[in-house]
Amino acid sequence: MSGNYKVVTFGEAMLRLSPQNFERLEHARSLRTEVGGGELNVAVILSRMGVPSAWVSALPNNTIGHMVRNKAREHGVDTDNIAWSKEGRVGLYFMEYGALPRASRVIYDRAGSAISMIKPGDIDWEKVLKPAKHLHTSGITPALSKSAAEVTKEALVTAKKLGLTVSYDLNYRAKLWTEAESRKCQEPLMEYVDVLITTEEDTNKVFGIKGTNYEEVAKTLADKFKFKVVTITLRKDITVWTNDWTAIAYADGKLYKDKTYSVEIVDRVGAGDSYSGGFIYGYIDGDIDKGVKHGNALAALKHSMPGDLNWSTKEEVEAQIKGAGLRISR
Repeated sequence: MSGNYKVVTFGEAMLRLSPQNFERLEHARSLRTEVGGGELNVAVILSRMGVPSAWVSALPNNTIGHMVRNKAREHGVDTDNIAWSKEGRVGLYFMEYGALPRASRVIYDRAGSAISMIKPGDIDWEKVLKPAKHLHTSGITPALSKSAAEVTKEALVTAKKLGLTVSYDLNYRAKLWTEAESRKCQEPLMEYVDVLITTEEDTNKVFGIKGTNYEEVAKTLADKFKFKVVTITLRKDITVWTNDWTAIAYADGKLYKDKTYSVEIVDRVGAGDSYSGGFIYGYIDGDIDKGVKHGNALAALKHSMPGDLNWSTKEEVEAQIKGAGLRISR
């Protein structure tokens, strides 16, 4: 399987443990287990859309690590370049579902994960990236530890050296680092990035950039960091379980827009990753408009299914883009 892929993603995957039926963690007696993580979610989307993909990470060489690896394999994702470790663990996070007026919340238990212990040289990036055309990672990966940040830079530098395009989801997580720490680490990495995927809120927190509207924010980012494309996702919270979703992209002075989806939320985690996967799907063929449309459709569909991973088919995505109806499919 190794070497037969177009896109490589790099980042952490965790186990998600969730009470059911809106229970609070304090009184739950059973927890649903899911596997997910930003870059793994993107690799799964691409594989399901017909783009061969590989996910690179570090996992403990034990049964739980193998379970995570097997979930990636289930979706056809190449896992041959995972760094297997005798130390560390698979991180956990607990998802507690809310309802008006109580918001949903996440509790992390991820310290000491195998990927936080990864060191430069643990991944042979020349070998991993040589068959590929595109690399994707996010701001979560360098936030895990100083050495994880160093390996992230190692991957980005090698990708540019080999002529790959690079996408980077800013994905700021306040529970992992401060805004100042995030900016100091990530600003130097931006010189290796072609496509920045972000939100208005994250852009302000990490880079201190804001504008009167998202178009101005995208242009400012592109001008400052010389990105080929800036794409911004836009979520409007109506209630805890109903949102409006869309995204835009800006490239070479042109703005790309798409329709706004009204979504009933079964689970919103992974929607941003679904957008990233759909956008990359279009972008690797040089079609930004296709990327925005597919990213938006995939993100909208992700809201309708539980867990981090998006189980949508290519046919379902194409139907959404064309305007699928709500009548039962028989």
